[in-house]
Amino acid sequence: MKTMSARKKIFLFLFAILFQYIIITVPCYSENKIPDGFIDITKVIPSAVLDIRYFGPHNFVGERVDGYNAPKCYLTREAAEALKKVQEELKDFSLSVKIYDCYRPQRAVNHFVSWAKEVDDTKTKKEFYPTVDKRNLFRDGYIAEKSGHSRGSTVDLTIVPIPAPEQERYVPGQPLFECYLPAEKRFKDNGIDMGTGFDCFHELSHPVNKKVGLQQRMSRMLLKTLMEKHGFKNYDQEWWHFTLKNEPFPDTYFDFVIE
Repeated sequence: MKTMSARKKIFLFLFAILFQYIIITVPCYSENKIPDGFIDITKVIPSAVLDIRYFGPHNFVGERVDGYNAPKCYLTREAAEALKKVQEELKDFSLSVKIYDCYRPQRAVNHFVSWAKEVDDTKTKKEFYPTVDKRNLFRDGYIAEKSGHSRGSTVDLTIVPIPAPEQERYVPGQPLFECYLPAEKRFKDNGIDMGTGFDCFHELSHPVNKKVGLQQRMSRMLLKTLMEKHGFKNYDQEWWHFTLKNEPFPDTYFDFVIE
């Protein structure tokens, strides 16, 4: 068997050093960098009201969700421009969009999944999933390992009158009330009454549920009609959830941090 020549050994040694140097010094793409094609919604709709629930503790997890380092809304430019048209129609009636969630990092979805598997953690059950066994959240479609929000063209929102009434501030540990109760009995949201609270895991959250009062059905119809007019489609289990039909990243799930 032939032995390796001294020249070849030196070459391989130098190549290994060079390769290591390249790996260490070539800058990597930062997952925290906002990708091209995304924009802060306030750059497009300065008047939008933001209530980014996963930045704080008032959500079904009960704490700030991974990846939400700031109460901001990022959307693809196409979704943001479409939403701007909705806002322009609302403002003529002294109304505005109020946004609960926009782009959602994949790490946030992973946080939801981890939380859902901790079946003994039910501190938010009374408000957000009062009639659902936490063990069935996956089966019933409330929690999944992928979310359209991570593609950047899905938004959770409602309508709020302008000037916006004062928003009730949630304090961890305060009494919780079922999200399907009448507006005066559940957590006070300054948006118009849609029949349930946001992120209410209950059949009354289904957009066309006829058990909701007439005024609430009309409010849902207003939101749904305007959103569909400008290119969005509604999720049939959540009155607040809309996705741009012609979304630019239909197969890409992003994970950059919101900050």
